[in-house]
Amino acid sequence: MLAAQFAVMRELLDERRWRVYLGTEAQALGRGGIAAVARASGASRATVAAGVAQAADPDALAALAPGRARRPGAGRPKAEDAQPGLRQALGGVLEEATRGDPVSEITWCSLSLRDLERQMAARGFGCKKDAIARILCEDGYSLRAMAKVLEGRQHPGRDAQFRHINAMIRAFRSAGHPVVSVDTKKKEQLGPYHRDGRTWRPKGDPVKVRDHDFPDEELGKIAPYGVYDIAADTGFVSVGTSHDTGAFAVSALRLWWQQEGSLRYPGATRLLVTCDAGGSNGYRCRLWKDQLAVLAAQTGLKISVVHFPPGTQCRCLTN
Repeated sequence: MLAAQFAVMRELLDERRWRVYLGTEAQALGRGGIAAVARASGASRATVAAGVAQAADPDALAALAPGRARRPGAGRPKAEDAQPGLRQALGGVLEEATRGDPVSEITWCSLSLRDLERQMAARGFGCKKDAIARILCEDGYSLRAMAKVLEGRQHPGRDAQFRHINAMIRAFRSAGHPVVSVDTKKKEQLGPYHRDGRTWRPKGDPVKVRDHDFPDEELGKIAPYGVYDIAADTGFVSVGTSHDTGAFAVSALRLWWQQEGSLRYPGATRLLVTCDAGGSNGYRCRLWKDQLAVLAAQTGLKISVVHFPPGTQCRCLTN
């Protein structure tokens, strides 16, 4: 009964009122009340005993400033206050692992909190990860994820290549010819597997999926291939269960032309395809070029292909 009562009252009282309340309950129980209240509430005997003392001495409660639960200076001292030199030692550990713009107010560290805790222990300082995290925040550090900003070697004609691609897109669009951007998207496993995102469902009736994402050898994977019509600002996705080859890429392009492209551009005689430099539609893939020639013969289109420089991605479907 006491445990149920304390569970309700704990959510309604701050630390000081909770402590005094436990003390009054212990007084009401008489002998052995402190131990009984401590067991039922989960508080320590010292806390309950302090509550008994404060309940019996109203002046002790009046001595606390409004809004304070403890006397000034009470509680465990901070790690850096109890161990002189700790903050300076932590700064030395961080020096080699600090990242960020020196002009910016925000920096970050490449070491984990537990790595920092171990290195501080090796230097003779007892500082747990929570205290390290607090000190890092006070010193302007923050949690950061990796940023994909570093590029490879820059070719002198890189910018000219982009200008050439944009010029061809403008020329095709002004002439009324279709321009598409193609790319293979992330492969997915077939079957009841977890997917990112949410759907509207009745309450208590979520879509049930497997608890592990182990591959299913029988069902295999699917390869979505996206075709983005730049002028119409619409996307088309073809999903296949075969390998992501040049023939598969051209088949997806053929399917787009049959179901959408030929209807949207009935008088078109040319087609411009923009794509990245690798994969099934890469500039070195001979099967991709061979099947494009077959598609051109079947449709009567003059197909032109422009590849983006390595390390860049063409605009295509993202979802």
